[in-house]
Parts: sequence; C-alpha cells; structure tokens
Amino acid sequence: MPLHSLSVVAVVVAALLAVFTAPAMAHGRPAPKDTGTQPVYSYSNAIRQSVWVDTGIDGDHDGKTDRVAADIIRPSEPAAKGQKVPVIMDASPYYSCCGRGNENQLKTYDKNGNPVQFPLYYDNYFVPRGYAVVLVDLAGTNRSDGCVDVGGPSDVTSAKAVIDWLNGRAKGYTTRTGTTAAQASWSNGSVGMIGKSWDGTIANGVAATGVDGLKTIVDISGISSWYDYYFAQGAALYDGGPDELASEVESSAAQSKCSAEEQALRDGAPRDGDWTSAWQQRDYVADAAKVKASVFVAQGLEDLNVRTKNFGQWWDALAAHGVQRKIWLSQTGHVDPFDYRRSAWVDTLHQWFDHYLMGVDNGIQNQPMADIERTPDHWTTDAVWPPSGTTTTPLSLDPGTTNGLGALSTTPPASGSAETYTDNPKQSEDDWSAQVDQATSDKVAFTTGPLKQDLRLSGSGTVTLTATSSTTSAHLSAVLVDLGPATIRNYEDDGEGITTLTTRSCWGDSTPGDSACFLDTAADTENVGYTVFSRGWADLGHYASLDKGVSLTPGKPYTITLQLAASDHVVPAGHRLALIVAGTDNGLIVAPPSTPTIKLDLSGSHANLPLVGGVSQLRRALGTGHAKPPAGVPLTGLNGSVPGTLPAGQAARLR
Repeated sequence: MPLHSLSVVAVVVAALLAVFTAPAMAHGRPAPKDTGTQPVYSYSNAIRQSVWVDTGIDGDHDGKTDRVAADIIRPSEPAAKGQKVPVIMDASPYYSCCGRGNENQLKTYDKNGNPVQFPLYYDNYFVPRGYAVVLVDLAGTNRSDGCVDVGGPSDVTSAKAVIDWLNGRAKGYTTRTGTTAAQASWSNGSVGMIGKSWDGTIANGVAATGVDGLKTIVDISGISSWYDYYFAQGAALYDGGPDELASEVESSAAQSKCSAEEQALRDGAPRDGDWTSAWQQRDYVADAAKVKASVFVAQGLEDLNVRTKNFGQWWDALAAHGVQRKIWLSQTGHVDPFDYRRSAWVDTLHQWFDHYLMGVDNGIQNQPMADIERTPDHWTTDAVWPPSGTTTTPLSLDPGTTNGLGALSTTPPASGSAETYTDNPKQSEDDWSAQVDQATSDKVAFTTGPLKQDLRLSGSGTVTLTATSSTTSAHLSAVLVDLGPATIRNYEDDGEGITTLTTRSCWGDSTPGDSACFLDTAADTENVGYTVFSRGWADLGHYASLDKGVSLTPGKPYTITLQLAASDHVVPAGHRLALIVAGTDNGLIVAPPSTPTIKLDLSGSHANLPLVGGVSQLRRALGTGHAKPPAGVPLTGLNGSVPGTLPAGQAARLR
C-alpha cells in the first residue's frame, strides 16, 4: 500500500525496516498471489548513473551521430545477484528548462555530474519495489545532443533508441563524448513508458513504431497528432508554431547550432492550417496498427491545452486494432491524476506496471476499462468505453419560432429553413452559453426542452453544417452545452481544477537530495449555470480537404463536418442540452482575417451525437418536450462571471 500522509522520518524508518526484515528471496516480487511487488529494496543504496545512447542520427548536422542522456536509478540488490529488472521510462524535454509535476521539479546532479534528484515519484515508489526508472532527455534538451524536433522523427527516435539500448540493440556510453561502452546487462528488456503532455506524446509516438520491448505506455494528456494540437480542421488553435515550442526547451548548445532545424519546423508548419508532410510525420494515429504495447490513457475532459480530440481519435484507433487499454477521464484541465486522485492513481499504476512489466497475476486487465469523474471527486466505472449501447444518433437543427431560438429535434426541418449570425471574435463559448436563450447576432442556438430522463453522451460526435459566408474566409465553432446548475471543477482557473495545499504526503522512500513527499491538492470547485462539455472548430476554407484551404466565394454554400472533441457527460433530467453554432471562439481559436456573416441552411445541417442508449434513450429523455425553452433564464460561467477566461499563458503552454 502507498505510504500515505507519513512524515519523512516515518518513511525512512519504514524503508529501513523493509530492507532489514525482508525475506532473502523476496527480490521485490509478489509473495502470495495478487499482493503485488513490495518495497523490499533500499532506495538510498540504489545505483544512480548516467548513460549516453547513440541515436544513429545526426540531427544537428555536426558530422557526428547524436547521443541522448538517460539518467538511471535501479535497485542495487538484484544487480549484486545478477538479476535483471524491468524499466519505467519517462522521456521529456522539460528536465532542465521547465520542470515536471505540480512542483516543477528539475533533474539535479552532484559536482561530478551524477544524478541526484529524479523528478516526480516514480523512482521513490517503484525502485524499492524492484523497478529501474530511466529519465531520458529528448534530443536537443538538457544533456542530450541534437536538435529539438517537436514530436517528429528525431524526437521519437531519441526515446526509442534508449529502449533499443535496454534491449541490447543500440550502443551506449559512460560519457557524452567518450568511447567507453555502457551495457544494460541489468535490464530484462521490458519497458513501460509514462509521461504527461509532451512526455506522454512521445510515449504515443514510440508505441506507434512497434518497437520490441515496449510492453506498456501510460499516456497522460498526450498528443496523438501534432496537427490537432495546433489546428482544428484548418482553424489555428494557437498563435505560435512548433519552432517556438522548440526554442523554449532546447539547451544552450542546441540554441547555438539548431537555427536551420527551427526554420525547417517553421516552414513545415505554415499558419494556413494546411496538412503538410511535417504534420503527417507527427501523426501517430496513422500508425496505431503497429502498437504492440498496452495503453493506459488519463485525460482531463476540460483540457484546453492538449484538447480532447487527441485522446479520442487515439483511443478509437487503438480499439480498432484490438490494443489492450484502460482510461481515466477527469473533470480537470491539463492535470496529472497524481494531483487529483492521488492514492487511487498510485495504487492503480502500481497494479498496471506489476501486471505488464512484472507479470503479476493481479487481474487489472479484467477490471472496468474506464473510470470517469462525474462530479468533483465522485467517480463511476464502465466495463468498456464508450459503454455498450452507445450509438451515433442524428439530431436535426430546427429554426427558431420565438425569440429567434432553435431546437434540437428528431424530425428534419422544413426545406429552406435557415439561421444567420455574424462572427464576433470578442465573444467566447462562455458568452454564447450565458446568452443561449437570448437572440444575439453572434450565434445561433439549438436546445432541447428540460429532459425527462438523464441523457449521457460518450465518445466523439460531429456537426455537419451547410454554410454560406459573406466573405472569402470563415471560421466555425460548435459547442455542446449542459444548461442547468452544477458544481464542477474550476478548470478555467490557474490550477485547472485543483488547489495546491501546504501539507505533504509521501509516496515511497526519500534521500536528502530526492524527497518522496509532495504537496497535497484538493478539488477547486465552482457552482455554475451551464457546462460546456464538447467543442469543435473548423476553417470553412478546408471544407473539401485538409491538404489545402481555399478562398471562399461569397454567397456560395459549402458543407463541412466539424469533429466534436471526445467527451463523456451526463445531462441530468431537468437540464437542457444545447448545440451552439458561431464563429470565432475567443481564447480557443485564432480569429480569421475577416468577420463574415454566415447563413446556415438547416435542411443541410445536422448533428450526430454519441448517445448511450441511442435514439430510444433520446426519445425517453425528450419525452413530449420538443418545445422551445423559456427565454431569459440567468446563466453564469465559472466564478459567476461572463465570459470565463483561460488560465494565464495556457494557450502557449504544453507541459
């Protein structure tokens, strides 16, 4: 069990007792069936070393193949007996520039360059249980050679090379420039990758190579396609590009020699939203068929940094190829499960790695596939995800008859039905939602009446729009909103749904240079009158293809299908479901060069939503109530204000 809420002294005492009282043949393996690996090895006496692995590529074009730094901590007792251990590996660009975890921990070294602090708790908790932990500096960062490739071939190869070295297929050295070889004779070749954000992204990318030895990955808020991090069907999500991200994390050595590579990133990722070969190289979903590792996904459903389309399309592709998988979905933004459900997360992670890396028969692969946070700190489970009985269900968009408001319906609208709005880049999804029952010029809204029964949406949906623009360019937004009071995590605040406390709890063993004790957290909640739970954006000029956007002909109708981000949300009985269609979603997509007036042909528009129970449940939930909702219902966003605002710097922050 985790060492929870103990003092540092208690942790050290417990560790020493475990070392001196452990059976001679324990070796970190489980004793009775299903008990899992136990903390029987000394953390303070663990072997700490650095190895530089030859990637076989010359990313900085200096005439030498690049070496990436891998800092390793592993138990000394198995090594002394010639026993081999599995590896938990986190490959990251953030070990020197920005830090990992809620406390932004960095790697630290002694005066001889030997590793002292390994960020996060993986080493403290798992090394005493018989695992090695390997933290890899991606190419061009910290102590690694090369240039930052932002999810591209060099990025992925710099991590994959370390797995090859752990399996005896690549060369490693004891120094960055020397010739003394380092062998991974202590490794049994089984590797599990883990990481949040860019780190989790690299785990996805390496898994998509099908590399032998990678047994499992834990993807926490990772990217599955870098195009979908920067664009939504041609609409820019951020002002900057991957070249700017590279410049934030690269080492001083890389800064002096990688300007050409930064320019290549800039050239390969034009701001027009076109699908280029650079994006194709960074699309891991396309190679999902190669994945041999099991996959554990953890994602905040209100993550407006790495948006949820990334996990949704990755999950669907993995499911299509029969990959063993598990998922946690929280109400948070871009937050690690360690900081919103700590005890359960560490326990589940322990079981996961024990099963896939140690071969422990603990049955975790037969447990419910999905854990989903319904309200703050209240979780439910599903045997599979999306749950059985989920079907794509069509809904029509009926025109407004009173107050200019429309309705979601199961019957098609009359031919020629239309609605019109004008893009206002100063308005956001919070503004639209708060004014859903008011006829405003910047949006159109389609709602149900109050639901007679709960209605659950699970997975990814679409909204097809036939739109005519008054100008040569236009952006479209579609958001699904739960209209009704709720208490939710305050995902738009700086903590993105958590508050960091002043107390600490300990998860493993400590040394003076690497504490296992981390600041506790609690849910940061708000009472709201609506909840936006799924979003989709697009540039209408990419209606025909992502390959090349076109200038629109004013007055000509175009049909485009917006991909709604994956979600799992229950609209409770008494609440209403709304679909809002508008232009620029302020703070979440970049405004187009013009602010067009858009006419929607409703007979050529509809939504396809992933409803649990399908059309039958939809009809039960709607009852006889297809009537238009009452006007003037007061709605508030987060913090009781309209509009809500994103956390400072979130639009530019990946980690």
